[in-house]
Amino acid sequence: MSAGPAAGQPAGRDPAERDPAERDPAERGAVLVVGSVNEDVVLQVARRPAPGETVFAAAVQRRPGGKGANQAVAAARAGARVRLLARVGDDDTGTRMTDDLRRAGVDTTLVTLVADTATGVAYITVTPDGENAIVLDPGANSSLAPGDIEGCAAEVAGAAVLLAQLEVPVAAVAAAVQRAVAAGTRPVVTLAPAQPVPDELLRGLDPLLVNEHEAGALLGDDAVDAGSAGSAAGRLLERGPRSVVITLGPAGAVLGDRDGVRRLPAPRIERVVDSTGAGDTLAGVLAAALARPGTSLADALQQAMAAAAEAVQRPGAR
Repeated sequence: MSAGPAAGQPAGRDPAERDPAERDPAERGAVLVVGSVNEDVVLQVARRPAPGETVFAAAVQRRPGGKGANQAVAAARAGARVRLLARVGDDDTGTRMTDDLRRAGVDTTLVTLVADTATGVAYITVTPDGENAIVLDPGANSSLAPGDIEGCAAEVAGAAVLLAQLEVPVAAVAAAVQRAVAAGTRPVVTLAPAQPVPDELLRGLDPLLVNEHEAGALLGDDAVDAGSAGSAAGRLLERGPRSVVITLGPAGAVLGDRDGVRRLPAPRIERVVDSTGAGDTLAGVLAAALARPGTSLADALQQAMAAAAEAVQRPGAR
């Protein structure tokens, strides 16, 4: 058991912190991330095991992770003021993950310890080509609930952008999106890991952010590729989001909004070292760019793709 804040209490409360509603309007160009905090256990393997097979790991590393935490760090490094709403276990891992977020410049006053619960863990295999496969134990992330969103209504209203993903319960993400739309805060959601979501979660997203696999899962198709991504973006817009971004790896991305559907090319990449967290880098930098007044979605996406291209050329999710 770790020392520090008691279970159920904020893991990083600053007594001098003001309520967002009391801040000067110039301070409100901020990003509120609703999402997960995990520890990543990274296994470097020559190849992934077949069913029933055992393979040796060349190296094992433990790193800070979680899609919510990764996106929060990316947004902070891109210059945004970032606050993370999340849950961690009352264990040493939760304390270490929270401390790491603070060091990265993320406001952790809404990161709460959950009693008698372990912090989430992601088990990641990485092959020599930089591709990854992940098994996730959500741990404390599963405890985030719609009521937690209602308790942070002022923080949602005080942000320029709400950023979320699906490593926390879908009901909490849906509540966060609905609260953001009502408050005039721009909601951005990555539908990862891919899973069924209610239509009310999609309404008002600006953008809905998916890769080709997640787009296919949402549309009920086997796959979406570079050739079909344009039509897929149009079909996704019919589900209610204000805009859609489908990322296509080296093929770039497709952006769809009220002005139509267009493709943006990907930056040139010398060598992929580790693709883990590339999508989180893109999402975090995208949100940070959108929080700056006057930045178009297309310009923000170009900045985000450049950051993701740099991320895959380095090891680790961050």
